[in-house]
Amino acid sequence: MMHPHRGDTQGSSAVVACSRKGAERRFHVQHALGMWWARTSADNERVRDRIPWPSRYHAPSRTECMMMAKLYFYYSAMNAGKTTTLLQGAYNYRERGMRTLILTPALDNRYGDGVVASRIGLKANALRFGGGEDLLARVDADIAAHGTLHCVFVDEAQFLTRAQVWQLSDVVDKLGIPTLAYGLRTDFRGELFEGSRYLLAWADHLEEIKTICHSGRKATMVVRVDERGRAVTDGPQVEIGGNERYVSVSRAEFKKISQGNGRIELQQSVLPLGESH
Repeated sequence: MMHPHRGDTQGSSAVVACSRKGAERRFHVQHALGMWWARTSADNERVRDRIPWPSRYHAPSRTECMMMAKLYFYYSAMNAGKTTTLLQGAYNYRERGMRTLILTPALDNRYGDGVVASRIGLKANALRFGGGEDLLARVDADIAAHGTLHCVFVDEAQFLTRAQVWQLSDVVDKLGIPTLAYGLRTDFRGELFEGSRYLLAWADHLEEIKTICHSGRKATMVVRVDERGRAVTDGPQVEIGGNERYVSVSRAEFKKISQGNGRIELQQSVLPLGESH
């Protein structure tokens, strides 16, 4: 027969264990720069996308920041909203009074030197970098010149070199700064870019940003096309362009188009806001 006090003790232990688990959950909610699903709030009319979010309660200590910082890689095919998500994330930090640094490769100057812009019109100034530059040194120099830095964002991360991806991991591991890289996974031949290859290998967190193929399937690959919508299968890996040059497609469609079976109609690039359908 179970002693009544022993039963009470076991019950109390269970309650204590549950309380500890609850406290741990609350701690991580308050302190972790976790992944927040996009949502809107009645008292706060902002969209919170899948990005590490600053603490809502109080600033974490330096040691906690070192433990929480991670290297994130958000990858996708073309036109999935990578830059839009990056800019929204940077805005969220700045709105909280936290300083960010946006890095962009010098070879992509479609929107001007040192400018990151999305297809829907959002844009921000960024620090340009070349293929031979040390990104850890650039971040260190930025901190020395402007003070505490809370997050680093990297646009078009597929153009990073192997060494630069390692340097971004040092920004996380040595400086304790969360670093979010956004880029394509594969090129027009279906091959990994150098930056993407090492981000997939070394990043702490990987997440695919999804988009759609004209066939209705998920688009996972990119086709380079000519002015007639025919697939281009030869040429340099890097050739800067937008909707007039690249189209995101499913793997099945990629095979079909790359083999010369069909063509792709280039789609409209502007959302027809306010227009009747």
